[in-house]
Amino acid sequence: QVQLVESGGGLVQAGGSLTLSCRVSRRTLSLYNVAWYRQAPGKEREFVASASRSDSTTYAESVKGRFAISRDNDKNTITLRMNSLKPEDTAIYYCNFPQTLVSWGRGTQVTVSS
Repeated sequence: QVQLVESGGGLVQAGGSLTLSCRVSRRTLSLYNVAWYRQAPGKEREFVASASRSDSTTYAESVKGRFAISRDNDKNTITLRMNSLKPEDTAIYYCNFPQTLVSWGRGTQVTVSS
C-alpha cells in the first residue's frame, strides 16, 4: 500500500516562509504526476500545486508566484516551498497523485499568524 508522509509544517508569521516535504513509499515517483492540496478549517480540500512527470508545474491562482513545487525522484520526495505566507494559507497540507489518488496521509499543519 502506498504511503504518504507529509512534514515541515508549523507556525509562522505573515510574510514568512516554510518548506513542506512529502515522502512517498511503495510507489515509484518518477512514473506519476504529483500534487499538493490543502484543507482549511470548515472548508473543502483544494488543489494547491502540481508537478507532472516532465516537471511541468501548475498552481492555484491564490498561491501563484509565492509557492514552488518540486520533486526528487531519486529520493521519492515532493517539496513545496512557500514564501510570503498569508493568514489565508492556514490549513492542513497534503500530497497525493492527482490522476491516481491513493489514501491520504495525515498531512502537515501550517498556521500563519497575522
